[in-house]
Amino acid sequence: MRLLALIERAGHVCYRYRVQAYEPWLRARGWVIEARPIPHAASGWTRLLHHAARADVVVVQRKLIAPWWLWMLRRAARRLIYDIDDAMFCRDSNSSKPSHSPRRMRRFGAMVRAADVVLAGNQFLAEQAAAFAPVERIRPAPTCVDPSLYPLAGHERSGAEIRLVWIGSRSTMTSLYEAHAGLAGAARQVGGLELRVVCDAAPELAGLQVAFRRWSSDAEATEIAAADVGVSWLPDHPWSKGKCGLKVLQYMAAGLPTVANPMGVHRELIEHGRTGMLAATPEQWAACITELAGNPELRRRMGLAAREFVEQRYSVRRWGSEYARTIAGERRAGARHSGLPGPHFKQAGVAHTLRKAS
Repeated sequence: MRLLALIERAGHVCYRYRVQAYEPWLRARGWVIEARPIPHAASGWTRLLHHAARADVVVVQRKLIAPWWLWMLRRAARRLIYDIDDAMFCRDSNSSKPSHSPRRMRRFGAMVRAADVVLAGNQFLAEQAAAFAPVERIRPAPTCVDPSLYPLAGHERSGAEIRLVWIGSRSTMTSLYEAHAGLAGAARQVGGLELRVVCDAAPELAGLQVAFRRWSSDAEATEIAAADVGVSWLPDHPWSKGKCGLKVLQYMAAGLPTVANPMGVHRELIEHGRTGMLAATPEQWAACITELAGNPELRRRMGLAAREFVEQRYSVRRWGSEYARTIAGERRAGARHSGLPGPHFKQAGVAHTLRKAS
């Protein structure tokens, strides 16, 4: 059996974590995975449709396909799955234009209606998809990590010696700048600290000692585990509601407590005082980081609780078999669509789309 994944580009993070991570479970059921970037030119679409017609399942990741090509893809694909882990129906938080985009919303609705199954990365995305298709066709599919790939942080350092870590990309670095005031305040209170930035570009953050580490798939886990506290910030923007918390899950898998603002998925992943700390203002950020800096045992206890949380609810081992069944169109015996392992999404009271929210 053949699964064709239509992706943004080779090696894209969404493909690595939301399809490729489940290859062992798919391969055990006889599936072969092929990934191809979604083309822009008509000639590329002609070749792609040929491959789609030969596949047993086609998974479209995130993209909003133009109506004509979507119609052609739907005709060619035996089974079409739409996988979303971002609020693709609105403009992102870096855009200078309003978040609401009628064109993007129309294309999102068309994608959802065309799909046999929608894999939604969080509750908010599931609710938006449910405005366009029967709720039975929408399945929870949180972004997951493999904790066994992450060494556990040692938590030997204290005070000004501690290392914070932020992992991301150039496109998401604006969120790090929004957390700058709290980070700089913590550095002043602690007497200095290091912010390790694992990214494809280095930021300029006054008042902080920044240690830039160029991102690579081979080194990201060890770079995170070499730190003491993970940090994450989501802007107060509709785009943030679609985020699925990958960086936080990576911190937790490495046994780090996370300091984050109480926005979107942060409130679902972080239990304040147990697996990390939620801080809304620069003063709260500084206080939380200062407390963690001075207490290695607290960091160790929170980090172990965070690792356990990921293992139980957001690990690829927890979701691997369910993912493979969904791809094949099977249902777990006795399972309802809202009773899957790990976090499940509420199916009652579906929210209105962003037409009402924006």
